[in-house]
Amino acid sequence: MNDGQYHIPVLLKESVDGLDIQPDGIYVDVTFGGGGHSREILSRLGPKGHLYSFDQDADAEKNALDDDRFTFVRSNFRYIRNWMQYYGVEQIDGLLGDLGVSSHHFDDETRGFSFRFDAPLDMRMNKRAGQTAADILNNYREEQLADVFYLYGELKNARRIAKTIVTARSQQPIKTTGDLLKVLGIETENASCDDTLRSVGELTIVNAQLKKDLARLFQALRIEVNHEMDALRDMLNGATKVLRQGGRMSIITYHSLEDRIVKNVMRSGNVEGKVEQDFFGRINSPYRTVGKMITPSEEEQQSNPRSRSAKLRIAEKI
Repeated sequence: MNDGQYHIPVLLKESVDGLDIQPDGIYVDVTFGGGGHSREILSRLGPKGHLYSFDQDADAEKNALDDDRFTFVRSNFRYIRNWMQYYGVEQIDGLLGDLGVSSHHFDDETRGFSFRFDAPLDMRMNKRAGQTAADILNNYREEQLADVFYLYGELKNARRIAKTIVTARSQQPIKTTGDLLKVLGIETENASCDDTLRSVGELTIVNAQLKKDLARLFQALRIEVNHEMDALRDMLNGATKVLRQGGRMSIITYHSLEDRIVKNVMRSGNVEGKVEQDFFGRINSPYRTVGKMITPSEEEQQSNPRSRSAKLRIAEKI
C-alpha cells in the first residue's frame, strides 16, 4: 500500500530532524501508520542502526517495510517498555510519535471515524478487541456519556447531548453514524462527503460551528473507545524509562488534551505537570526542551489540511 494513498506524514523533516539521528542508533516510531516517518528515519540510519515501529491496526501492518533494520510491532504503543525488553533493548536513542488519527482512518468509510459517511460506529484502532463507539453510545449511563463529551470533546452542551442520546436509544439502538446524526437532529442532503450539513437540533450555531462540534463529538468517542489518554500517559512514562541520556523525543499533537500531557512530561517529567525544584529553585526534570514548539508552514497546511492543528514538541533526556 502506497504511503501517499494511506497517509501524508505531518512535519516530516522537522520531526525527524528533531531526533538528531545517530546512524548506529536504535529508534522507535510509536505511530507507524503509512510508514512515512519511519522511512525517513531509516534513510538516515546506517547498517548497524535499527528502527522499531508500533501500530495496533492491521491496515498499518500491510505497509510494513522490507528492511533488515526494521521491526514492525503490532501493538498499542502504551506497551513500549515491555516490547523493548522482549527484543532485548535496554535503551533507545530516540522516539517519534505522530498522535491522532491518520487520514486513512478518516477516509475509510467502513470504520466510523468520520461523520462524512453513514457507517457502523466502530472507531476501534485495534479491531480485534474492545468496545465500539456504538457500544458506548448504547450502554454508558447518561452521566458517563456527558463526562466523555465534556472531558474529551470539550463540548459545553455535553449534558444535553447525552440526555438526547439516552432518550433516543430507549426507542432504537444507535448503530451507525447516520443514526447518531438523526438523533442529534442533523440531516444531510445526499450521501456525498461534500454535502453541507444542516442542523435542526442543539449543536448548531452556524454551519461551520456545527462541523467543529461534530468533530469534537466524534473525537470524544474515538478517545474513549481507544483509551487514548491513558495509552499516551503509559507510553510517555515507558519512554522516559527506556530513553538513554542524550536521547530525543519528538512528538506531534493535534488537540489540547494530548498536547497538555506531552508538554507536562517534557517540562516536569510527569504527566500531571507537577514541578519539583531543588534547593536553588531549579526544576528537577529528566528532560530539557529543545527549541520552541513548531507548527506546520503555510504551504504544508494548504497541501495537507490535517496538519493545520499540529504542534511539534521536542525534548532531550538529561
